[in-house]
Amino acid sequence: MASLRGRRVTEPHARRVTWLGHATVLIEVGGVRLLTDPVLADRVLHLKRQVPTPARPRDVDAVLISHLHHDHLHKPSLRDLSRTALAPVGARKYLPGYAVHEVRVGETVDVGVPVEAVPAWHDGRRRPGPGAEELDTLGYLVDGVWFAGDTDYDPAMEALRGRVDCALIPVWGWGPSLGPGHLDPAGAARVIDLIAPRLAVPIHWGTFLPLGLGRRHERLLTDPPLEFAAAVTGKTRVEVVAPGGTVEV
Repeated sequence: MASLRGRRVTEPHARRVTWLGHATVLIEVGGVRLLTDPVLADRVLHLKRQVPTPARPRDVDAVLISHLHHDHLHKPSLRDLSRTALAPVGARKYLPGYAVHEVRVGETVDVGVPVEAVPAWHDGRRRPGPGAEELDTLGYLVDGVWFAGDTDYDPAMEALRGRVDCALIPVWGWGPSLGPGHLDPAGAARVIDLIAPRLAVPIHWGTFLPLGLGRRHERLLTDPPLEFAAAVTGKTRVEVVAPGGTVEV
């Protein structure tokens, strides 16, 4: 369990989320600062960032890793962020220098606030291909804020209904098409209508494109969250922000 004694605690009752692009979100709850799937670089393999590179957040208490794909567990981006990480069982070897809490679905770790690991439906391998190690894929629930990670729709998500106040929901990816284990705008809206949070913030869009595809696929940098918002049929309020935007929860 991480100890936060001696650190600054500001606005202990405030809740806010700041989307830094792709699946990287700074969650501030109870005076604690958590950073999801940190990717803070201009390039990740063949992907080029299409928006300004975010400043590295300061005073991060823990990072939350949903799965091992390079655009979610990006080791260069982890430098000097925190010494504490939550990650799927088996991920410790990818996080040298970190105090890693390896968690399974249903487990909770207190890092100043309780963080619960919840299911995600996605490919958990670090790399594709036969023989690659298959690890769990996770989302996280902290003080009513649900970070979905990468996931497909599954009816079992209904278990989150009544537990989620703010959903950080992926609505696309990084290319012109989506493979299995991802949500498009219609699929993300279906999830939100099932779970019925008060607030939804679309993430995992408008940040990266493969090299050479920028001009031909510019709509992917703007359209997915608008299509998602139009597809939500329930009472959930959708807050669309550009990378770097903050939403008070």
